[in-house]
Amino acid sequence: MKRLKFVALSMIMISAVSCKDTKKEAEVPTQEVETTATENTAPAEGTYTVINDSTKVSFTAYKTTDKVAVGGMFKEIKLTETVEGKTPLEALNGTKFSIPVASLFTNEVTGTRDPKILKFFFGTLKNTTNIEGEFKVAADKSCSIDVVFNGKTANIPMKYTNNGDTSASFDGVMNLENWDALGAVASINKACEALHTGKDGVSKTWSEVAVHADVAFNKI
Repeated sequence: MKRLKFVALSMIMISAVSCKDTKKEAEVPTQEVETTATENTAPAEGTYTVINDSTKVSFTAYKTTDKVAVGGMFKEIKLTETVEGKTPLEALNGTKFSIPVASLFTNEVTGTRDPKILKFFFGTLKNTTNIEGEFKVAADKSCSIDVVFNGKTANIPMKYTNNGDTSASFDGVMNLENWDALGAVASINKACEALHTGKDGVSKTWSEVAVHADVAFNKI
């Protein structure tokens, strides 16, 4: 088995929260991420493996009713037992990963946001020292990730984009209600109530988190 540098997942997952001044962040429209697999040009068959320490993962959470985006990442993702495949997707299928929650990083200049997320979001959940997951590829080449979070396993469909013979990107949306985590969303919203209040006077933290990963492969 192997562990993929993801999510943003994990990551994912907590980016549903932010405590930065709304005025300094750009507003973005609501978008639904496609969940079907796509390939620009199918990579040639060969022997592929995931390059350790090369995968880049980011996530985007949203606040206020205007859906202001707040980005972040996890600085550490543990992979194990990397295997070979005839295609990049085959090399990813079955990959398992573990993300230390403490490696959360949102690059907020005052240094106050990350501790709030760890305390008021993750601190209200179960078994969140690590976020565990497994990458899956179906017979029709559609991709998804099983994520273990808050003591529950649920699936995130992913859009696959081939960026060349040895590079691919993946995008998905983690809906936190699928992991019974709406209580944690409410907790962080209360802790950041003023900073999550928009022009309409309503404080809101969205329960969806967009996840993106760029994966590089060795090809023999």
